Amino acid sequence: MARHYPTLTRNGFLLPSNIKASYEGAGEGRRSTGWDAPDNGINSINTPALRNLRSRSRAAVRNDPYAYNVIDKRVSNLIGTGITPRPKTDDEALRKLLQELWEDWVDESDADERTDFYGQQALIARTVETSGECFVRLRPRSLDEGLAVPLQIQALAPEFVPHDKYETTKNGNIIRAGIEFTPGGKREAYWMYLSHPRDASSLNAGYNQLVRVPAAQVLHIFEPVEPGQLRGVPRLSPVLKRLRSLDNYDDAVLFRQEVANLFAGFISRPAPDSGPMPRDPVTGEPLSLDRDSFTPMVALEPGTMQELGPGEEVEFSKPPDAGNNYPDFMRQQLMAAAAGTGTPYEILTGDMREVNDRALRVVLNEFRRRLEQLQFSVYVHQLCRPVRAAWMDMAVLSGALVLEDYAQRRREYLRTRWVPQGWAYIQPVQDVQARRMEVQAGFASRSEMVLRTGYDAETVDAENAADLARATKLGLNYTTLEAVEQLDDKEQP
Repeated sequence: MARHYPTLTRNGFLLPSNIKASYEGAGEGRRSTGWDAPDNGINSINTPALRNLRSRSRAAVRNDPYAYNVIDKRVSNLIGTGITPRPKTDDEALRKLLQELWEDWVDESDADERTDFYGQQALIARTVETSGECFVRLRPRSLDEGLAVPLQIQALAPEFVPHDKYETTKNGNIIRAGIEFTPGGKREAYWMYLSHPRDASSLNAGYNQLVRVPAAQVLHIFEPVEPGQLRGVPRLSPVLKRLRSLDNYDDAVLFRQEVANLFAGFISRPAPDSGPMPRDPVTGEPLSLDRDSFTPMVALEPGTMQELGPGEEVEFSKPPDAGNNYPDFMRQQLMAAAAGTGTPYEILTGDMREVNDRALRVVLNEFRRRLEQLQFSVYVHQLCRPVRAAWMDMAVLSGALVLEDYAQRRREYLRTRWVPQGWAYIQPVQDVQARRMEVQAGFASRSEMVLRTGYDAETVDAENAADLARATKLGLNYTTLEAVEQLDDKEQP
């Protein structure tokens, strides 16, 4: 290359010797023939595929045990018993008031009245993992309904917002994938069906109207993986085809074994011209044959003794096994499925063979780090924070909360720390000792350690103080009493 451009070379330009080989992945040779790699935008790629991806992902979760386990384990670890709020205000009385009102509202939050707010978190997370996204409507209620705070939330399936709706409104806004944007790119509204477009009841009811819902009343929960992404993609998308092929293969092996094991043995008889007419060994009558010249099959039962005629022999069936490479093949494919869904193989399959404590700790740490990323970047940011803000606004407007200068100090009142459920100890004794050493060394506080377990430090301290007072009153001696300073019996000055 330098020979062809001597002037550039003399001027200090560094020219590659072979441009074609700079990136092998960009080559157009024989090995790259048929490599389908579209360079379209993310919305042009995933929007046409969303319907098939959702339906196939749901079908896999319903029928494939591994697909179901992926979604179930991820939801249980993402949400657990719920992501709970801790107000950051310094006013202790206000913190207590906010917590009590929130706990009263949690039981009444579901517009469908099937679960509480933390159960809705799990439902929303399951929908996001299975279908790629979930819509949540904020439903203000009347004061006559007697709710602690006149607000409820409703989880909606992704089909309520059509992903194929693209048009321009009369006021100049642009509708993309069912979402209306202002010319500046801000979400203005969502276009929603009144009922599920794929539900049989809605199909029989007639026209299903598409209505415009302001964006302030809708929460769109999904994990964006590329800038500008409008709609979410199911978690199982990279492995749907693999799981289906693997399930068909596993089912074929199982069916082959089932059919082969149905035949306990085969009776061999000599040719008819080589001996007397065969007779039934039980009745002695001439053996009756079917039209296809075969004797009807007789099922064998435990403890059965079969009498054979002269010249007949029994050859017991030797069904083939699944093959020596079957376990290794299944393990390799399931490892690929686990990697594609971001789930450890051990959690996906429950196979804990040849896994020691150290290896399990490494696997779980990586898994938990990924889930913590989703907890705070998706569910806290997209779900918990807006719900908390709407809840506090409705509480103040309804008079359930009386906050001084709320309009000016709203940001201050909304400061909240969201605490997911704590992770279980892998080695309880060592883990507790390590946390105790961290606190004693000043690397972390007791409040931080308590929050890691999913509990409130103030609540724990209050319960410990109450337990201590009750134990002292009853004359009980627990190890917690060692923290109390023992007064000397001598007269104090």
